[in-house]
Amino acid sequence: MALTVLGLSGALTHDPSAALYIGGKLVAAAEEERFVRDKHAKNRMPYEAAKFCLEFAGIKPADVDAVAIPFAPISLAEKARWHYAKRYWYAPDRALDAILTGNRRYYRYKKRIEWCLTQLGFDLKKIEIIPVEHHLAHASSAYHCSGFTEKTAILGIDGKGEYATTFFGYGENGKIHKIKEFYDPDSLGGLYGAITEYLGFEMLDGEYKVMGMAPYGDSSKYDFSRLAKFENGELIVNTDYANVIGFRRYKENENGKSRGYYFSPKLIDWLGPMRHGDIADDPYIHYAASIQKLFEDLSLQMIEHYLGDILRETGKLAFSGGGALNVKLNQKIIARSDLKELFVQPASGDAGTAVGAASYVSVARGVPVEKMEHVYLGPAYSNEDVIAACARHPAKPQWQQIENGDTCVPQRIAQLLVDGQPVAWFQGRMEFGPRALGGRSILGCPSAAGVADRINEQIKFRERWRPFCPSMIDTVGPKMLGSDHPAPFMTFTFEVAEEWKSRVPEVVHEDGTSRAQVLEREHNPRYYDLMVGLEKLTGNAVVLNTSLNRRGEPMICSPTDALNMFYGSDLEYLVMEDILVKKTFGLE
Repeated sequence: MALTVLGLSGALTHDPSAALYIGGKLVAAAEEERFVRDKHAKNRMPYEAAKFCLEFAGIKPADVDAVAIPFAPISLAEKARWHYAKRYWYAPDRALDAILTGNRRYYRYKKRIEWCLTQLGFDLKKIEIIPVEHHLAHASSAYHCSGFTEKTAILGIDGKGEYATTFFGYGENGKIHKIKEFYDPDSLGGLYGAITEYLGFEMLDGEYKVMGMAPYGDSSKYDFSRLAKFENGELIVNTDYANVIGFRRYKENENGKSRGYYFSPKLIDWLGPMRHGDIADDPYIHYAASIQKLFEDLSLQMIEHYLGDILRETGKLAFSGGGALNVKLNQKIIARSDLKELFVQPASGDAGTAVGAASYVSVARGVPVEKMEHVYLGPAYSNEDVIAACARHPAKPQWQQIENGDTCVPQRIAQLLVDGQPVAWFQGRMEFGPRALGGRSILGCPSAAGVADRINEQIKFRERWRPFCPSMIDTVGPKMLGSDHPAPFMTFTFEVAEEWKSRVPEVVHEDGTSRAQVLEREHNPRYYDLMVGLEKLTGNAVVLNTSLNRRGEPMICSPTDALNMFYGSDLEYLVMEDILVKKTFGLE
C-alpha cells in the first residue's frame, strides 16, 4: 500500500487540525473547530478532524504508516533555549525553566497526541509518532506544496513555535535548508499580536481586523520604530513594550478576573488606554496603520537580507506561518522586481502545520507530495443528507429541490444576487484554512449598492470597516487586478483597475485594493459557472464572497450548522447542494 502519513496539529493549544497524505496526495484535511463548533478549538486535540480524514479515505488506524506532529524537542546545545532565557532575564522562573526543563511542552503535547490516537483506535506499540520542528513544518507546508521545482526561498513568520519565531531557508531538489531562525521574544508575529490585543481584539484571531483597519489610518502620525528593529541580521523586539511575560504584562479586570496581555503598562503610558468596542476611531486607526507599516518594513528588510540573493537567482518564494496571512505584506513582496511567483500556503496559521508535518515526513520517506492546487479537502454532503437535516431541524425549514442542479443552481443564484439578495451557499467539500472559497460562503452581487453593509449588519454582525472580498473567474483576474500572478486562495491583495472600482465597488477596500480569489473552473466548476451566470446578467464575472458563519463562530461544516446559522441571521436564502431553503416561500 502507498505510504500513508497522518499529520496532527494542536501543540500550541489552539487550531488543532488533521491532514492525511496517501502516496504523496493530500486526500483530506480539516480543522477541529468546524466539527466541535468552537472557534480555534482551544485546548482540544484534533480527534474529530482525524476521524473524518480516516473515514473519508476509507482506512483504519492500522493502515497509517506514521503520525507526524509539528512540534519537536529542542536541544540545549542549540541557541534557542539560551536566547529565550537571556531575553526573559526579568522573569527568572521562566528563564530557568527554559534551560532546565525546556521541552516540557513537547512531552505534554506528545502525551495528549497519544491519548487522542488511542481514542481513535490506534495501537501505540505499532504506530510511529514523528516530531517535526514547528517552523520546519510551516516551511514544508509552503515549499513542498508550492509545486516549485527551481531553488526556492522559504520564509516563515509566526508568533512562535517551540522557541523559533521566524524562519529563513531555501528548498532545493525537495530538501529544505535552514539559513537562519529568530527566537522568542524576538517575533514580528508576536509583536503584531500584542498590538492586536492593545487594539481590543483577540490575539490569533484579530490580526486581520487590524490589517483591515490600517487603511483608514495615517502611519506617518505615529512612529512605531521604537517597538522593534532589524540590525546586523538580527531582529530585536523591545520587551519594555511588547512580547512581555510575568509581571511586565499590563493587566485588566475582566468579569472579576485579572487578565494579562502581551504588552506592558509602558505601552499604555505611551499610546493611551487600550481600545474597547467596535468603533474604528482616532487614534487607534493610526496605530493600526503604524504597526502594519512597521511589520511590512521590517519583513521586507529581513527578506532582502536573508533571501534576496536566492530571489534574484530564481524569483521563487514560499511563505507560511501566521504572518503569511498578512495580505498587504504579500502585495509588497509581489511588487519586488525580482519576484516571479510567491506561493502562500493557504492555511498558513498553525492549523496548516498538520499538512506541513505530514508532507515533511512523506518527502523524508521518499514520497514527494503533490502541488496544492485547491483546499476543498473537508467533508461533503449529499442532497439526501441536506433533506434529512431539514427534516430534523426545529425551525421546520421549507425547501425545494432544484432540478438539474449543476446547470440550474448557478443560474438561479446568479439571478437572486442580481436582485440584491445575499445568498448562503453550501456545496462540495469544505475548505481547509481560514478563507471561504466557494464551498461554504455567503455571496452577494458586488455591483449591488449597499449589499456589503447589509451582509455586515444583518448577517455577519461584524465591524463595519472590515472589507469584503471578490471571487472572479480566471479570464477576469488580469483585467481587474492588473496582474496574472496566480491567486487561487485569497492570500494576496491587488490594486484594482480604475474601471473595475466603479463596476464592483462592494468588493474594493478603502485603499483601492481587493483580496481576490481567481478561480480556474476545474477546481470548483459550479462556483465558476455561477460567476459566468453573473457575467451574463451584469457584465461582471465577479461575486462578493465572505465566509458562511456569524461573527465569533467557526465556518460552517454540516447542513445542520448551516441551518442553525441561517435561522440565527436575517438571511432569506440558503442553497445547500441542489436544495433551496427560503425563510418565506413566495419571496420571489
